Amino acid sequence: MKKTSKDQEALVKNVIDDFNARSEARRPFETQWQMNMNFYMGNQYCNVGYGGKLEDQDKQYYWEERQIFNHIAPLVEVRLAKLAQIKPKATVLPSSNDERDVYSAKVSKKILDSISAKFNLSQKITEAMQWSEICGTAFYKVSWNSSAGQVVAMENDEPIRSGEVEISVCSPFEIYPDSFTCSDIDKCQSIIHARAMSIQQIKSIYGLEVEGNDINVFSLNATSVGFGGLGYSSSAPKICQGIKTNSALVIERYEKPTKELKNGRLTIVVGDKLFYDGDLPYAVGKDGIRDFPFIRQNSISQIGSFWGLSIIDRLIPLQRAYNNVKNRKLEFLNRLTMGVLAVEDGSIDVENLEDDGLCPGRILVYRQGANMPKFLEGENLSSSFEKEESVLLDEFETVSGVTEVYDADAISSNISGVTLELMLEQDELRLKASTDEIKHCVKLISQFILRLYKQFALIPRLAKIVGDHGEVEMFYFNSSDISSDDIELETENELGDSLTSRRQMVFDLLNAGLLQDEDGTLSTRMKVKVLELLGLGIWENAQDQNELHLKKADNENLAIFNGKEARALEIDQHQLHIDRHIAFMLSGDYEEKSLVDSSLENRFLTHIREHKKFLKEEKHGE
Repeated sequence: MKKTSKDQEALVKNVIDDFNARSEARRPFETQWQMNMNFYMGNQYCNVGYGGKLEDQDKQYYWEERQIFNHIAPLVEVRLAKLAQIKPKATVLPSSNDERDVYSAKVSKKILDSISAKFNLSQKITEAMQWSEICGTAFYKVSWNSSAGQVVAMENDEPIRSGEVEISVCSPFEIYPDSFTCSDIDKCQSIIHARAMSIQQIKSIYGLEVEGNDINVFSLNATSVGFGGLGYSSSAPKICQGIKTNSALVIERYEKPTKELKNGRLTIVVGDKLFYDGDLPYAVGKDGIRDFPFIRQNSISQIGSFWGLSIIDRLIPLQRAYNNVKNRKLEFLNRLTMGVLAVEDGSIDVENLEDDGLCPGRILVYRQGANMPKFLEGENLSSSFEKEESVLLDEFETVSGVTEVYDADAISSNISGVTLELMLEQDELRLKASTDEIKHCVKLISQFILRLYKQFALIPRLAKIVGDHGEVEMFYFNSSDISSDDIELETENELGDSLTSRRQMVFDLLNAGLLQDEDGTLSTRMKVKVLELLGLGIWENAQDQNELHLKKADNENLAIFNGKEARALEIDQHQLHIDRHIAFMLSGDYEEKSLVDSSLENRFLTHIREHKKFLKEEKHGE
């Protein structure tokens, strides 16, 4: 039923009011995220002021030292560097042992490899890690872009495209759940994705003309919010406002399926106009259920909270204390070096002395008969400064979970290799929760990609993947080639895995004789794998012949299956081909086709006999 203009206005008002209510409830979290970003960037003399806004802290005295000794940024960068080693690679498990399902799983794996390379998924994971490590939470949005992909037809001189998966990273500032007490996205009933877009973008994407405003990209308010200050100006960058001019809000409200709304609901409001109101478009849930296209990634999950915790939240009090200790120490040293001068009232020109101080070689004239100005004696620097500074530095390591084991003290103190290994393992355990989050997100992204292609890739499409040796493989697929979205990750222990440790493990396996054949020799294929594991690649840049023979056998299966000719060649690995052909004859596809094609069995058996003939001749020749 088509909505009237009044119904549309009421729906737009409902969505905007809902967004404003969620925005107001989320404001304390936004302030904390902005403070984290400021401390990371080096603007560390800020605090939450009146009205929950971030404000600069003023100096109490003009001579007060306000230097910044940023330990948060390097600690976060070390965590990011360690987490960047997590490069899980998704593989697809077949839904059954049937040959068709095995083939489908291989095609699905190729699809994931192609999309990962095409959209540079590793870069998007890095971007999400930066948001989650600084703010505590980041989001991936996996959706379908119908205006992307290959051109399949032309209509009115306009190209009609096949559509393509779209993967984007959303900052926590753009996501508004219906409840902040939900511990997971699945427990939310609705989610709002709001972002500021220029009116030119809106017209290009949505075809609507709306009124533009100045919008703060962090608070998404249509009013410019300045950084409240009390006079102190820091030279460090301030992350508090990112004003987009001549822009409007695009609000997407996603609602889960219910008894009344079997397919859920998506409502898109652009500015003050309704663009879309209908079913959830993406069947990314289990068993083809329509669901949210969002995946959440936390740095540290909190019980009973939708938002994750950043390590910066815990480091801010330590950073404030460390800055105070270092600055009070500098002020004390200033007093010791510059001195505090005691002057009798009226004995000298105090204003001139305040302006120029006691520079070297200066002639100080004082009133005859008055007491001569003199420096007050100060105390020596207390050891409490050094002790407190050392304690704070240790607390930085304890709270962040990042231990510096390669400093000069560690190297010169004769720490054993076992102790260093235990210290590294402890660091890895501290990062375990964050690494598990990344792996879980990669798994969900892979499932979402396959489910979207299963839903939308109705016509055959061409994709390509680049192999480990630089070869390019082109392949066609459509939705019928995707029968499983059961994802497993190929890599498990990346943090402790380095090139050096991997090489040592390979040498240990070689010395133990676990990689040799029964006769104690190393096969050609195993030599290739050993070189790859050692990080040396393949010196001759040649492909693994066995893999090529398997592909050739698959092509022969397809040709014979479709009634075409396939010849066995003398150069074939005949036993490999025979095993591949027999496996295909045991599949469900072969069984179905053999019921209507009586000559199918004879064609396959004739081809297999050719391979057996060559195999027999090879044995006799030996």
